[in-house]
Amino acid sequence: MLGGGGAVGRVLVDELVRLGVEVTAASRSSANARIDLAGPHGLDALAEHAARYDVVVNASGVEDPRLVVAAAPAAYVDISATARTLVGISEAARPGQRVLLGAGLAPGLSTMLVAALPTRPGDDVDLGVILGTGERHGPAAVSWTADLAGQPVFAPPEGGVVVNLRERRTLPAPDGTRSYLRADFPDHVLADGARGIRVRSYLAVGDRATTAALGLVGRSPRLAPLMARAPQLGSARWSLTAVNRRTGVAVAAAGEGQSRATGVLTALGVVALLDRGPDRAVSLASLLDLADLPALGRARR
Repeated sequence: MLGGGGAVGRVLVDELVRLGVEVTAASRSSANARIDLAGPHGLDALAEHAARYDVVVNASGVEDPRLVVAAAPAAYVDISATARTLVGISEAARPGQRVLLGAGLAPGLSTMLVAALPTRPGDDVDLGVILGTGERHGPAAVSWTADLAGQPVFAPPEGGVVVNLRERRTLPAPDGTRSYLRADFPDHVLADGARGIRVRSYLAVGDRATTAALGLVGRSPRLAPLMARAPQLGSARWSLTAVNRRTGVAVAAAGEGQSRATGVLTALGVVALLDRGPDRAVSLASLLDLADLPALGRARR
């Protein structure tokens, strides 16, 4: 487990142990698996240790497609929310290596909601993501999002250049509707290409004031450093809503505490990958159904 001491990693370790999986938390100071991914020999150390394990889980926040190569032939799970990184991991994975891309909330559960939404070829699907800022994981989410300011969405489904945090769209939310900002979550690259749908992702954060501030950052990227240092308001509630533009049908899920939800979902994905995962890179939607997640809640509108 890379990043086993982080907000998500601690939950993930506990959940895997509860599910009967033996886990070793790797770190720069671990007596059992000393790995410094930031050091010059981090990839070599990972390769040495990974040879003794069934699966390597990356919850470290380090986004590097070379990690999947170092982990091989072990299975590999990455909770990254960056589309470019996930595509790079998929392309770098060794033939026959089991890989789970984007295990967590968004992507992860969000990918499952898109898969569960009734669609037909040519449909446009909007994915609304609300992340709570009132928990330890919240500031990291806001900082990651602020870093998107001024950057283009990776391979947008409509083509051309689409800049993060500038396009607004009103979508359903647990408390009615919210104004969301276009954001580079990777569900458009993880969606089943055979379905012929276009997925666009949009972000709001727990309180409306911070969401409005993100909109200002999107128009003036030079303000991003101020956003990263701003006090985090709001609750720890999160929600995900996938909406078919043509039909208006939506599938949604909501809960409390995104770090815990990410850890629980990833743990279920790890077990599913080991039990029945194909010898290739897949998303969480290929391994689990919404019916497998009763504790997280689900709603249809």
